[in-house]
This record gives sequence, C-alpha cells and structure tokens, in this order.
Amino acid sequence: MLRRRRLLPFILAGISLFLLTLILSASSRRSAVPAYASAADALWPQFNEEGTVIDGLLEMDYSHAEHGYVICRTAIPTANRLKMRVVYEGMQLTYDLDNGGKAEIFPLQLGSGYYEFDLYENVDGSKYAAAGQIGLEAALVSETAAFLVPNQYVYYTSESPSVLKSDEISSGSQSEIYQAVCDFMASEFTYDFVRAQTISPGELPEVDTCFEMKTGICQDLASVMVSMLRVQGIPSRLMIGYADGYYHAWTQSIVDGEEKFFDSTAAINALNAADYATERYY
Repeated sequence: MLRRRRLLPFILAGISLFLLTLILSASSRRSAVPAYASAADALWPQFNEEGTVIDGLLEMDYSHAEHGYVICRTAIPTANRLKMRVVYEGMQLTYDLDNGGKAEIFPLQLGSGYYEFDLYENVDGSKYAAAGQIGLEAALVSETAAFLVPNQYVYYTSESPSVLKSDEISSGSQSEIYQAVCDFMASEFTYDFVRAQTISPGELPEVDTCFEMKTGICQDLASVMVSMLRVQGIPSRLMIGYADGYYHAWTQSIVDGEEKFFDSTAAINALNAADYATERYY
C-alpha cells in the first residue's frame, strides 16, 4: 500500500491523504502480481512509468517493492542539490538524488514494513526545504530480497565486467561459488591509497571502475564482491561501519543459509582489524 502526503494546511492534508490512500490501496491490490516479463527483470530493475506516484519533486516507481527496491527520480529537473531521507521504524538513512531526472534504485534493505521517503531541495546556502513525501507499506517476498538486486550503493548492470566475470568463475554449490569469488577478490585486487586520500565525502562506490582497474578503496572492493555474489543468487550486503575505530566497508552474505563475513581490504593485506561495528548496510 502506498500513501502520499502533501505539504498543505492540516485539514486539507488529512482529506487528501484519506482519498489518496483509498486510490493507491486499490492500485496496489491490482498490481499485486509482479509485472515481470521474465525472471531476469527481478535482477535488472527498469523504471515502470505505469507504476509511479508523484509528490512535489519526488517521483517513485513502487511496482516492484516486493522484490526489495523502489526506483526514484525527480519529477522536475532542478539546478539545486537534492537529499532524500528514508525513515523506517525510527531509523533514518540519507541519500543524494540526481537533480537532472536520472532514475536511481533505492533498497528496502530493512525488511517488510512502512518506509517514508522525504525529499529535500537545497534552496539557499546550507538550507533545505521539503520537496516531496511518499510513504510505502512494503511486503517483501523475502527479507533478503533487497540483497539480490543492484541499488545506488552497489550499482551494476548485466554488462558490468564484475557480472561477466562472476558468470565465468562460478559453478557448483553456493559454497563453491562464494569461495571462488572470495579467492578472486583476494588474488586480483590492490588497495588504492591515493583514492583513499582524495575521495569526496558522500562519494558512492565505483563498481565498474574498481573492477576494470583492479584497485579501489574498501567500499569499492566490497561493492564489487557484492555485485558478483548477487547475480549468482547469493544474498549479499555492503556493510558500512567501523573496523577498530576506522570508517570502513566490508561484505556479509548468506550462503546456504549461513551468514558469512568477508573483508576484501583485509584479504589483500591492506587492513588488520579485530573489532567491526555496523552503522548501516545496502
């Protein structure tokens, strides 16, 4: 069920929300069967014009929410920076949203439940103004669904070199595939110390660039590994937090029902940490 609230006076907002909830509840029931042409569509999200709702500058395709993701874009391109806050049961995650209208994939990584997407536009200096709000009641097919598709932080396509290489080296059981990917990460990559010193705050992992250059920082390396595992049907998370007090990224996967930890940075001898603390994951 999708719910939308406009930034109107209190009484009008209540009336609008009531009417829109009725309309979108019916729409959600009609589209309960996923509109996938094939199983590959679940792995390669595409923006569905017919499954969208708009509030202010925020446009959302929620038609595949049961598979752990939504696709968002700005309904009207703007020269101003856009920030999106996602709220789930008191938890908050903050993302950038492309201001030119590019569609981006956002995970419903916290599981089934109610998500609120609040868009803000930078209007003056460091000041942001509310620019749209959409609420989504998500019922996922699996609590690990979000970890089998690309998203803004772990972005890859069917043509990404990491995806093609994953197909090349993967065979056998999930455990055998997982080990092959671990061995590949440990033997083929180096740590990019220059990028570590020059990366801008909030810069996203670069899956394709890291794979092609065979070097990257912790978040790049972890994202490459996650992409290689997800396309083989192994749920995998990009973990972000702290390793012995240093800001860091690593990988956690579910292999044959068992949780697996792997730190690509440590595997290439660029880190030796004992204490990991998770802040968020994608």
